[in-house]
Amino acid sequence: MVNVTYDASGDLEWSNDTGSGVFNMGDIAWTLASTALVWIMIPGVGFFYSGLLRRKNALNMIYLSMMTVAMVSFQWFFWGYSLAFSDTASPYIGDLRYFGLKNVLNQPSIGSPRVPAIVFCVFQLMFAAITPMIAIGAVAERSRLGPLLVFVFVWSTLVYDPIACWTWNSNGWSYVLGGLDFAGGTPVHISSGTAALAISLYLGKRRGYGTERLAYKPHNTTYVILGTVFLWFGWFGFNGGSALSANLRATEACIVTNLAASVGGLTWMLWDYRLERKWSVVGFCSGAISGLVAITPGSGFVGAPAAVLFGFMAGTVCNFATQLKFLFKYDDTLDIFASHAIGGVVGNILTGLFAQASVAGADGITMIPGGWLDHNYRQLGIQLADSVSGMSYSFVMTTIILWLMHLVPWLSLRCSEEAEILGIDDAEMGEFAYDYVGLEAELMPRHEYEQNATGGGREPQHHIATSSGESEQEKESHPISVIPSA
Repeated sequence: MVNVTYDASGDLEWSNDTGSGVFNMGDIAWTLASTALVWIMIPGVGFFYSGLLRRKNALNMIYLSMMTVAMVSFQWFFWGYSLAFSDTASPYIGDLRYFGLKNVLNQPSIGSPRVPAIVFCVFQLMFAAITPMIAIGAVAERSRLGPLLVFVFVWSTLVYDPIACWTWNSNGWSYVLGGLDFAGGTPVHISSGTAALAISLYLGKRRGYGTERLAYKPHNTTYVILGTVFLWFGWFGFNGGSALSANLRATEACIVTNLAASVGGLTWMLWDYRLERKWSVVGFCSGAISGLVAITPGSGFVGAPAAVLFGFMAGTVCNFATQLKFLFKYDDTLDIFASHAIGGVVGNILTGLFAQASVAGADGITMIPGGWLDHNYRQLGIQLADSVSGMSYSFVMTTIILWLMHLVPWLSLRCSEEAEILGIDDAEMGEFAYDYVGLEAELMPRHEYEQNATGGGREPQHHIATSSGESEQEKESHPISVIPSA
């Protein structure tokens, strides 16, 4: 039984068979609000990815964002939370003490004694859900959708949960060693970005790789902006909420998050301007996200001046890292490795340099030796060890998962060439992001249209409008004139 009362200040007093304590209602409210903020980031990733692709592959990325939320929500309930945050965990992974969320309710959370475990659980669920969504963007335009359900469950269990355990669980080896990762530089970004590289290598190149056929522009830049808006907006909960308290440290995390995103966007856009002499909104959005990725591990440890450097370095390094796919000839469609894995490493390294005990102590509780600014020179080595471990583990385990799935015919991820030509939306879903109707069907006499619609004549044309980057053969399958239906 849970016995709950309120003290004179309105805080929640609890007691059970194991003990008693006080939860701060303001901290609970901020953590729950941050949970909702991080949730909106997940479809934000879907819209961002969707806008960057060709029209015939736009819908499945938005679908995958919702599918991932659903699958990871079940996995987290089933055993994910226990594997990551059981307080009897090993240095590498938890046990099944909280299997099925057993006894996860009102005891103090492993993250903070000021919020109950159930609040911490649902907050961390959002991190667990967004991570595989970032990674599976690498399947863009060439994957079957059904096997991804299995992949997300298995990958979350074997890759995300162990890395989250060793990073944030008080028993984890990186946590004990003194690694500083406030909101997920390694568990979220390095793990997902490196997994995306493994997926890209496993799936192989798309049809037409290296030709003008794939030299297309994003089909819907508005979706790219919308996705960035959702991500930037939600990142205040992602980083600020990781304080698990409505305090000065959370405020500082929000300030440096916004500043790094702003500088990162401007930096990437200016680097692109030197080549094209165009002010690219896609470049700005890419830079903003790279800045957000980099500041994630350091957001609760560094001050505002350092955040400017985080944004500049992320916008610069990640921009140039997009050329790695051409150098090593792998098809990372959405530059996930460059933005998330490289951006996460940049953030981890800079955190080792610029972490300050005074910033971390703004919550009145946390005590750290700081980074190089505080003359703690070993911190950089710890950050590098954590980064290399996260990259290596994620790449190897993701490759093993993909290889094992490939041995089961109905779990192989790569789609057929016919499905790739047709588009994943049509081939795998039978639905489209946009409802475009041919002018021919709209303007023909009513009796002729009804005859065609009932099978008495040539079927009326209902096609997606041609997107840039499609082959001439694909273009010929569309009507000559198309307009969006009402």
